[in-house]
Amino acid sequence: MHSSTHDAIAAVWRIESAKVVATVARMVRDVAVAEELAQEALVAALERWPRDGLPDRPGAWLMATAKNRALDHLRHQQMLARKHEELGRDLEAQEALIVPDFTDALDAVRQDEIGDDLLRLMFTACHPVLPTEARVALTLRLLGGLTTHEIARAFLVPEPTIAQRIVRAKQKLRDARVPFEAPRGEQLQARLASVLEVVYLVFNEGYTATAGDDWTRPALAEEALRLARMLAELAPAAAEAHALAALLELQASRLDARTDAQGRPILLARQDRSRWDRLLIRRGLAALARADALSPQRGPYALQAAIAACHARAASADATDWPAIASLYAQLGRVAPSPVVELNRAVAVGMAFGPAEGLAIVERLLEDKALRNYQWLPSIQGDLLARLGRGDEARAAFERAAALAGNAREKALLLERAKGLAPR
Repeated sequence: MHSSTHDAIAAVWRIESAKVVATVARMVRDVAVAEELAQEALVAALERWPRDGLPDRPGAWLMATAKNRALDHLRHQQMLARKHEELGRDLEAQEALIVPDFTDALDAVRQDEIGDDLLRLMFTACHPVLPTEARVALTLRLLGGLTTHEIARAFLVPEPTIAQRIVRAKQKLRDARVPFEAPRGEQLQARLASVLEVVYLVFNEGYTATAGDDWTRPALAEEALRLARMLAELAPAAAEAHALAALLELQASRLDARTDAQGRPILLARQDRSRWDRLLIRRGLAALARADALSPQRGPYALQAAIAACHARAASADATDWPAIASLYAQLGRVAPSPVVELNRAVAVGMAFGPAEGLAIVERLLEDKALRNYQWLPSIQGDLLARLGRGDEARAAFERAAALAGNAREKALLLERAKGLAPR
């Protein structure tokens, strides 16, 4: 296979896989089967596209192929009389999916509160029958198309652990015959927190990719932002839904400024703030105001949005209110304690009160096993050491960070920083 064709297939799959799985899941009412059928469509593309060339609309090709596989599956199940009673009632309707207006009418009759297959997929994967960590891992796999390796890095847990969670989660959904549908009323509120967490983690992967050759994956970040906006509309009285939307709007405003023309990373302090999207900033600040109006007691997303708002309001890096950010991180550490939150607090403390103060926090975190393979720990340590004039130690820290980095751009940035501290 030509590498260019392989790269194109991988790129199309990354963008389209969630939509394909979600659409097929609505047809077959089984998340595990839907993923298998979507994978069959991918295999077909791997077999045919290198020979026949890329179709004009590769996403539509994958979708049509997966739907055909789904219809074959449904017909086979009908002949064997092994479908669930509900699926049996819906079979004729499902086979009519080739008529878009009929499908839309069917969805309207069911009166689902969510008219989006991707959100149906998310709420199905976040069903209470699964433990929280399994819900998040499964939805990241299905919705974001993330690999088990990427999810493991997001959770800071071993890759085999994530793989087992995903396999067991799909089997549990199948055994429990969980319907592919949108929750309503109290069930919606009970499952909202897990869905918010999923959207948050998907955005983070788009904002800073854990692996690959690109520093960011804008399409993934944009999809998470779209879903966050929909969730805020779906749950208008949920403060944290608006807070998450606020956080993602504010973070997304900086996406274009995070890389240069060659795709190399630009860290926050060096970004051209004229490239920040002012419309997204206004939307984010408005969403944060709505969240604060709904609940004076800020939750994790509201606190993070408030931190992002401090950056957004600063005309320059030097004008940033770092003491306020350090205080917000301290509040976040009490509401949602995490070694990563504490590491971020170390950065803010170092900027607000001097590198020695920040380094003292980092040195305590060096013993935390959860951060053992987290490249940003030695990276931040290196930055603080460099500001203290301890060049040799800083260089060694940046080299350790580069060795842990899974993203090629990130690794190059860290090695460049280490090289800049080379002994004379």
